[in-house]
Amino acid sequence: MRDLIDVQRGKQSARMFHDPEIYEREMEAIFGRCWLFLTHESAIPNFGDFVTTRMGQDEVIVVRQKDGSIKAFLNVCRHRGARICPVEAGNKRSFVCNYHGWSYAVDGSLSAVPFEKELYQGKLDRETHGLKEVAQVSIYHGFVFGNFDAGAISLEDYLGDARWYLDIWMEASGGVELVGPPSRSVVHCNWKAPCENFVGDAYHVGWTHASSLAVSGSMLAPMSGNAALPPAGAGIQVASRYGHGHGILYDVHPGGHDAKLGEEMLAWQATKRVAMEEKYGAIRTRYYGSHINGAIFPNVSYLWGTNLFKTWQPLGPNETECWTWAIVEKDMPDELKRKIVNGMHRTFGVAGYWEADDNDNMESASLLTTGFQTRKLQLNAQMGIGKDIVDSELPGVVGQAAIGETSYRGYYRFYDEVMRSASWGDMDPSDDSWKEQLVSADV
Repeated sequence: MRDLIDVQRGKQSARMFHDPEIYEREMEAIFGRCWLFLTHESAIPNFGDFVTTRMGQDEVIVVRQKDGSIKAFLNVCRHRGARICPVEAGNKRSFVCNYHGWSYAVDGSLSAVPFEKELYQGKLDRETHGLKEVAQVSIYHGFVFGNFDAGAISLEDYLGDARWYLDIWMEASGGVELVGPPSRSVVHCNWKAPCENFVGDAYHVGWTHASSLAVSGSMLAPMSGNAALPPAGAGIQVASRYGHGHGILYDVHPGGHDAKLGEEMLAWQATKRVAMEEKYGAIRTRYYGSHINGAIFPNVSYLWGTNLFKTWQPLGPNETECWTWAIVEKDMPDELKRKIVNGMHRTFGVAGYWEADDNDNMESASLLTTGFQTRKLQLNAQMGIGKDIVDSELPGVVGQAAIGETSYRGYYRFYDEVMRSASWGDMDPSDDSWKEQLVSADV
């Protein structure tokens, strides 16, 4: 690990996109200890409602309990390890393994075993053969997260400074929903490649998406072909303690990259702005009407303004499954919700044209590191380095330009910390030295 991430100089080894040993360490240190997105409450509103999802490479069942709480379990029978639930979502009062018929209640307890008396003669201990439960499940504004590590910090502490920015659209908007089921596609890339892109890469937009921008008529169209940079003061980049990051482009609302839809979304937001400003202040109200790219470490990405929410589920060092939902505000008219969902899938769904542009980059950046010489290279994330600041009004470490790599550096700073740590006990939540690491970074 010593030569993998250079926080001070803003560099990373290309090996991190390829090395199988690094990947195995990620499954243990990151996906085994960090908070991972499971589902949204709106997907499982009633007792017995469930979805199946992934935490790293482990399949889990997420199910609503009789008391209204939510639990998550490995989707693995405790008899011979077969899959318990073969479908993505539904409602059940029990989960029955197709292999030998062992049955589990929604609370994970082993409720029935065929011919238990005759075949086990009272020697089967049901108490120790319930479904393996995910140690912690917690909810933030309707977003349900799980953590395998019982000793991990709380979800609210983990989100930390990032909550101030997430609250802008998760809470201040009046609340949101994720419209699913999620679309799914497999991308031949390392899971970190798309995460780093969403955490803070506005640099690629004008070039990678030049043709799409040129015909869209959206508010981002002037960036086509790198014809122009956003002017000074047009936005910021933000890094946080646990790797979450945001990029905000002020007063830009592409609306699925459709000019007409963008106008409708801005008109809808205008009806809320006065009340929002009274409650949340002018800065956050402005952000509500801006475009935000963001990531929740390790593998959640979202765009507010394009209204998409993604998880990048690792399938191996060079293969990732992308799950995509649309974000809509709860109180929006149904017709506007429909337009947002359609616009999101047109651009960033399985067949979305922006998605295709991005996937080409993710795949090449990952697969080329299989080359013996290529994997020796250092990757550069130095844009804006040395100019990051701590702002008294804005939580986190702030990069003072709309295009920069502050959030990249913050993402990999925490990646390095958690990969090196033996447990959460090695990562002191009260230690503010991470800010100095980023602010003092320079070439």
